Amino acid sequence: MAGLYLHIPFCKQACHYCDFHFSTALALKSRLVEAIVRELELRRSYLDPGATLETIYFGGGTPSLLTAAELDQIFAAIHRHFAVAPGAEITLEANPDDLSAAKLQELRQVGVNRLSIGLQSFYEPHLRLMNRAHTAEESTTAVRRAQDAGFENVSIDLIYGVPAPGHHVWEADLANAFALGVPHVSAYALTIEPGTAFGHRLRKGTFRAAPDEFVATQFELLLAAMRAHGYEQYEISNFCRAGRESRHNANYWRGVPYLGLGPSAHSYDGHNRQFTLANNPQYVAAVLERGAVPVTVDELTATDRANEYLLTTLRTARGCDLAHLRAHHGLDLLAARADYLAALQASGWARIQHEVLTLTDAGKLLADHITLELFQTPAVAPYESTE
Repeated sequence: MAGLYLHIPFCKQACHYCDFHFSTALALKSRLVEAIVRELELRRSYLDPGATLETIYFGGGTPSLLTAAELDQIFAAIHRHFAVAPGAEITLEANPDDLSAAKLQELRQVGVNRLSIGLQSFYEPHLRLMNRAHTAEESTTAVRRAQDAGFENVSIDLIYGVPAPGHHVWEADLANAFALGVPHVSAYALTIEPGTAFGHRLRKGTFRAAPDEFVATQFELLLAAMRAHGYEQYEISNFCRAGRESRHNANYWRGVPYLGLGPSAHSYDGHNRQFTLANNPQYVAAVLERGAVPVTVDELTATDRANEYLLTTLRTARGCDLAHLRAHHGLDLLAARADYLAALQASGWARIQHEVLTLTDAGKLLADHITLELFQTPAVAPYESTE
């Protein structure tokens, strides 16, 4: 089995926290769709011959900006070059303001069976602060409309750690999310990246990020609320009802190969990672005019693969199988880092049972630090999942 990721790098407007690759100029959209279709043909052999797609994921950017005709064009190319498993999970990220009844019917007709809706908040002042294109009312309406249109597999995104006098807005956001009854929630701490609007305002002194203690408390509130409402935290930022995890992202963390299409997309085949140029005009010109995909190839060493296994598994509820790490990657953490592992357990940040290392709730707050401490050197740079 394998996965397919398609990066659709267009948005109506720029959210103040977002550092993903996107453009608010939509004039190139149809040409970029043509380039993605051509890239699919050029790179279909990246995955093993005969690979069957178990998951397809449209990320961005804002894939819900694609028209029905553009989606048809992409799906026709996918089925032309790959076998798609019966019951494959086909996810499309969407903004609430795009999800009209007509749009939802179009998405169902082309085969999308899972929606990831970027709500971020139900609180109007926070949506305005983040420069979101939708209103608080649309946050609720879009999910209800999707459910009424037959989309039972719906995920919503929320952001916590937004500066506020207290925690009542975050608690209300969680209550509103639970009232919608969705099977999956992704919740991310607000991170201030240097190249974003928030980053610029932070440097100018016109924006202040929430203190670490405030963010940590909201993470703890999140964990307690999710457990109380029957959601499993299967990855640090992802929560689901039993059996309703995102198969696509879960496969990332399990090391399943995937092909990424579009500018800034990443690909992984078990041996290397490939990173496509994050420039829309240059990407389109290279693919459509020269028949060449502008990618950077990172061949993974044994050290890289060991570090990646640590990075991805420690974020999950399954944890890091230390026996697998030793047998398949040649890294014996129980021997090499015995003192540090003992300190993690004594501090209440991790536990080891049956040679599986998992982080506690307290340890999850320090996941990046702990992972970097366990990395062999030289270490690979962490990469972000799509949801």
